Amino acid sequence: MPRERIIKGDDQEPAAEVEVKQGPEPEEGLIWSLRPRTLDEYVGQTLVVESLSIAIDAARERKEPLEHVLFHGPPGLGKTTLAHIISREMGAEIVHTSGPALEKPLDIVGILSNLNEGEALFIDEIHRLPHTVEEYLYSAMEDFQVDFVYGKGAFARTLPFQLKRFTLIGATTRAGLLTPPLRDRFGMIYHLDFYSTEELTKVVSRSAEILNVDIDQEGAQEIASRSRGTPRVANRLLRRVRDYAQVKTRGTITKDVANTALTREGVDELGLDRLDRLYLSTIAENYRGGPVGIDALAATVNEEVQTLVDVVEPFLLKMGFVLRTPGGRKIGEAAMSKLGLLDLREQGRLL
Repeated sequence: MPRERIIKGDDQEPAAEVEVKQGPEPEEGLIWSLRPRTLDEYVGQTLVVESLSIAIDAARERKEPLEHVLFHGPPGLGKTTLAHIISREMGAEIVHTSGPALEKPLDIVGILSNLNEGEALFIDEIHRLPHTVEEYLYSAMEDFQVDFVYGKGAFARTLPFQLKRFTLIGATTRAGLLTPPLRDRFGMIYHLDFYSTEELTKVVSRSAEILNVDIDQEGAQEIASRSRGTPRVANRLLRRVRDYAQVKTRGTITKDVANTALTREGVDELGLDRLDRLYLSTIAENYRGGPVGIDALAATVNEEVQTLVDVVEPFLLKMGFVLRTPGGRKIGEAAMSKLGLLDLREQGRLL
């Protein structure tokens, strides 16, 4: 069975290596038990899965590592899951780290030099790699070697170190922040988009079966419709509805049970939570519908800019509830209808 090594950075010492088994055992946490383990189990992202399946089959026939892969898209859509599926389908180990954990060139060189033939290196939030670290990846990805520089001035020399062939799998929520030299070295680049309600209904039904939760089709669809197009959110809401049903109804999760439980959690019929509604109402009421800069908006709602950009905005942009303009964020027509603000605009209280 493939194994995973998790690399974590440290302030005083080079990155430490911890090895853990990979699989659905209880000690690994509930989230891993709900993750699909093969491409056949994976729901959604049909074009991505088909392309990956062909590439994996071809690489296995040639008996060589898979090309480097980059996944980008909003959080919670399955980038990490696909990375682990790739390693499992290729029958190789995976080394898991993240961009912020790799602070010094020594960190990435140490990891690369310890990779065995065919292993996968997964770097989450790869856009946050320091430039000094990123530069070592260029030759490692292209020529499978890193160059050590020793000596100074006129006596400086370069010592190449040959690496074993590996697969780099990168994941990012901010593909635009990747430098062109790094992005161009990935042989396969995939964008993961939000899921449809039908796809999320399958995700909820599958997770409910794993969790031994009784749920009917309408109950699964109700949870799916409020999950913001994101499997991670769907699984989280399913666990909250499960808790409510266990304590209050002690029966099958139906549409009415799911509706009551999610309403109590502050999730409305469109999947908007408290922060989403605060974000939209702040633009509408405090800034007359916008446009407003993201920094001013973050200060008003008392949230980090990064939280608004990476967590709140992707779904709101997809739904047309908020618009990005050169002048800042602006309330969308769909949100004005949702919040009952159309009358205010007619009265001149919104721009």
